Amino acid sequence: MICTHADREGKKLEALQSAEKGMGRTLLAFSCQDLKAAPLSEEQLEHIKALEKALGVVVAF
Repeated sequence: MICTHADREGKKLEALQSAEKGMGRTLLAFSCQDLKAAPLSEEQLEHIKALEKALGVVVAF
């Protein structure tokens, strides 16, 4: 599963802002998708792990 910031335009943005105002809290909205991992060789997987470690991020493929 991978999640990104959800679309925050128009009525969705208005609803989020209204909820934030009512609660006095900042809210984060995410949209998540189920994804299947691509088949990778052991060499490719090790390369991605090294890249993630070096950059301090998670790499999705």
